Amino acid sequence: MIERPQDSEFPSYFLRYIGIYPRDVDIIDRLEKQKTATLDLFSRIDEKKGLYRYGPGKWSVKEVLGHVTDTERIFSYRALAIARHDRKTLPGFEQDEYVAAACFDDVPLEVLAGEYRTVRDHTLALFRGLTEEALANTGNISDYRMTVRAIPFIIGGHELHHCKILKEQYKVR
Repeated sequence: MIERPQDSEFPSYFLRYIGIYPRDVDIIDRLEKQKTATLDLFSRIDEKKGLYRYGPGKWSVKEVLGHVTDTERIFSYRALAIARHDRKTLPGFEQDEYVAAACFDDVPLEVLAGEYRTVRDHTLALFRGLTEEALANTGNISDYRMTVRAIPFIIGGHELHHCKILKEQYKVR
């Protein structure tokens, strides 16, 4: 079981995602269950609803799923790099630029959901294979430091944040 990180292991901004989880959570089990719930949520959305935006300048439902997937992929790479003692500062990313460049609205929702599933499966495999030592490694990301152990909690909390918005703002059920 991956121990939930101490607050000193990540920037305070990420507490909004990490703080969702109780201290004794099995994050790998939770990520596996979230995968099932998220895929179920998106399986109930048709292509037309996938293009829905709840306001001007807001992402479409498809763009939200694409963003969640891209973010998980990026954070998983960061975990891998830090776990493998990569001492370079890893770059940040501008989420709005990524979403705009991806053209998610042109991709069938089924394909986006399949990509999400594949990325989550790879994330789970990565974290299941890391040692306690690797999970405790600290690396530099943009202008902050973070342990590997914090990353699966951020990935899960970030996804829960966006699924909550989908349910509340987009009325996805």
